[in-house]
Amino acid sequence: MKFNILIIGQSGRLQYEAILFLASLRQSAPDFNGQVFVAEPQHNERWDQNPAITDPEIREVIENLGGKITPFENTHFGGYYPYGNKIEALSVLPEGEPFVFFDTDTLITGALDRVPFDFERPSASLKVEGTWPVIELYGPGYTATWKSLYDKFKLDFESSLDVSQPDEYWRRYLYFNAGYFYYKCPKIFGDRFLNYALAIRDDGPKELVCQELDPWLDQVALPLVIHSFGGGRDALEAGHLDGTVSCHYRLLPLLYARESDLAIKTLETAIAPNKIKKVVKAYEPIRRMVYQKRGAKVRALFDQNNLPRKEKQIRNTIKRAGFWMR
Repeated sequence: MKFNILIIGQSGRLQYEAILFLASLRQSAPDFNGQVFVAEPQHNERWDQNPAITDPEIREVIENLGGKITPFENTHFGGYYPYGNKIEALSVLPEGEPFVFFDTDTLITGALDRVPFDFERPSASLKVEGTWPVIELYGPGYTATWKSLYDKFKLDFESSLDVSQPDEYWRRYLYFNAGYFYYKCPKIFGDRFLNYALAIRDDGPKELVCQELDPWLDQVALPLVIHSFGGGRDALEAGHLDGTVSCHYRLLPLLYARESDLAIKTLETAIAPNKIKKVVKAYEPIRRMVYQKRGAKVRALFDQNNLPRKEKQIRNTIKRAGFWMR
């Protein structure tokens, strides 16, 4: 089935990541025939600095790689919560056409057009740690916290649970990384995502009084939205996204430390052409990690078959060796 892709493109790191994403898509999925929308937030009162892509060379490379730079206005989020871009940017997509959103720090490593999406049943990335909620000693537990949100939006809580997991263990509760998500219509999905996120931010249940929502708001609202449309953790066959077809690497040092040989080869070959290289080498992490081979030194610090369990340990090892950058 034909579908559209949405990524965010803005000044700074994301504009270079958008090029990496597009270059990897064109290399790994040459038969993909959907449109890639590069949603560009516009400068208004919600941004202290202009978030738009102002470099004409960067814009040209994005467009030459098939990205359609499409402006949108932040009316609810902006510089104080840029993660809200992925919610508000859904408004630029054609109504009624299936879509997949990807975080810009993602590489496409396989035939994306062959992933067996069921756009009637939304889902999102399960490459996630138990980052929210943070349970306080005398505060409500996981069940009370999550149930308060399902009750707020009149959703069935019990059917969202993975009962194979223990009570009060975070994996029992529906929780996603918002690094990708999809559905059959961006307007229907986006309207509900925005409504839920604003309701949680502005009028959350009392069980959330001790919980931080920055930067977690999008990931708190997302499972509720997905569940409300009949989706869930098992809606997409495992092994494709966050597997053989895509890699959400987050930051380049982490890519070299822990991701697959395929992901690294995809990156290095996709941005080898001079017309891409001359633009992206201006971004220091790409220049040093990829073109100056510092990434290979980062990779040599780790046994990829026996990585530290926590990302923080990986970050600290890279920092001690003097190779951390973002």
